[in-house]
Amino acid sequence: MTRNNMSSAHQGVCWNNGRQAKQVELKDLRREVAGFARIMREYDIVEMELETEGLVIKLRSESKSSPPRSVEVGVEAISEDSHITITAPMVGTFYKAPAPDEAPYVRVGDTVLPGQTLCIIEAMKTMNEIQSEVRGRIVEILTENAEPVEYGQPLFILETL
Repeated sequence: MTRNNMSSAHQGVCWNNGRQAKQVELKDLRREVAGFARIMREYDIVEMELETEGLVIKLRSESKSSPPRSVEVGVEAISEDSHITITAPMVGTFYKAPAPDEAPYVRVGDTVLPGQTLCIIEAMKTMNEIQSEVRGRIVEILTENAEPVEYGQPLFILETL
């Protein structure tokens, strides 16, 4: 029986290079993986590989101390004048500042330069810096702090300079 033709009776079988490696209970495997993930978070471990009886499990996470990633943003013109809308490049949580007790990256009326961070969108526990692609002035911030955003959702209106 190949991997693609497994019947429901074989759901608890783990495969290693196409060969049956070990009979396991899926709930036990989930519990073990969750325990290792908890250890990784607690000790800030980025990658872990476990091997036992022919079964190999690789876990990888973003380090808590890793710097935010830079992400390209969508820009669309909203009229024939010099205003553009900056949209969310992903689904996540919108943050105006790098930390709750710090000043926001930008405020209405601020002038921004290409490459300047406007906000952070947290997606899957990764902080992604959203940067301006144009020189402009912030006309409006369309999202509240710590609110969920959808892909393509307008975040800022900028007047290009």
